[in-house]
Amino acid sequence: MHILEKKVIFVGGKGGVGKSTSAAALAWKAAQQGSHTLLVSTDPAHNLGDIFDQTVGGSITRIAANLDGLEIDPVAETEEYIKGVKDNIQNVVQASRMDEINRQLNTAKSSPGAEEAALFDRLISVILEQREHYDQLIFDTAPTGHTIRLLSLPELMGVWIEGMLKKRQKTNDNYTQLLNDGEPVEDPIYDVLKVRQDRFSKARDILLDDGTTGFVFVLNPDRLPIVETEKAIKLLDQYHLHVKTLIINKVLPENADGQFMLQRKEHEQQYLDLISETFSQQEKIYIPLFPYDIVTQEQLETYSYYFWEEPQKHESIRT
Repeated sequence: MHILEKKVIFVGGKGGVGKSTSAAALAWKAAQQGSHTLLVSTDPAHNLGDIFDQTVGGSITRIAANLDGLEIDPVAETEEYIKGVKDNIQNVVQASRMDEINRQLNTAKSSPGAEEAALFDRLISVILEQREHYDQLIFDTAPTGHTIRLLSLPELMGVWIEGMLKKRQKTNDNYTQLLNDGEPVEDPIYDVLKVRQDRFSKARDILLDDGTTGFVFVLNPDRLPIVETEKAIKLLDQYHLHVKTLIINKVLPENADGQFMLQRKEHEQQYLDLISETFSQQEKIYIPLFPYDIVTQEQLETYSYYFWEEPQKHESIRT
């Protein structure tokens, strides 16, 4: 199944390999083929506006025919996330304690993992709510480590919430038996956790559905991107998230000339061979190094041309 036939596509990779350009080109190609497409950036250093030469921002914005864009701001999402937590608990704790709780929650905004949790919450909302309105959702994620943490959260948060629900249920059962004359006790916190568990479960099912969701990693024919990609694929495998497509970007073209370029091409070949050997189970899409930056819609069209080429047609790039 070709990657562009997936309804939800995550594009990841090391910083600087052309990840955002690849995600934009995938979205452009999907839109040109008639799919109503939403391109979402979760990378704090957003590039979508630069690529399409327009402001995108935190609200869904029309970029081109059949193509909308959204840049998720982790700071803004963290603020909204903490506000939601405050709203959820204000009716279940004593008013005299709210000032202290608010102070702790405000401090939590800068704690490790706060942005990832908030970003993941918005990511789930986009997947669950927007997939009904779009044919395809394509996510341009932050560099590799961030991507792995983001995509592993459904599994980790699901286990955590399940444990919390069991504790709340045990407490509620004890309270019902001892203090409430056998009448079930209302527990708004349990209800909130249950709603979140259901959302995480739905998102996890979508991420694990190979017929719906695809994972793409972009790399260059150099040692560090190869090593980082190999580690990332193994880590994601542990969460049953399988990367089946690689985009090998900035491959020197066949017509590269000059002594320096010929030497560089010979040097590059060892990494192309290593990519073939290391990632034998993945579909590989080879994109040549262009003599210009990809900054116009026409250039995106040229870039995206290579997504539907048969693998053997890329051999001229590699040899």
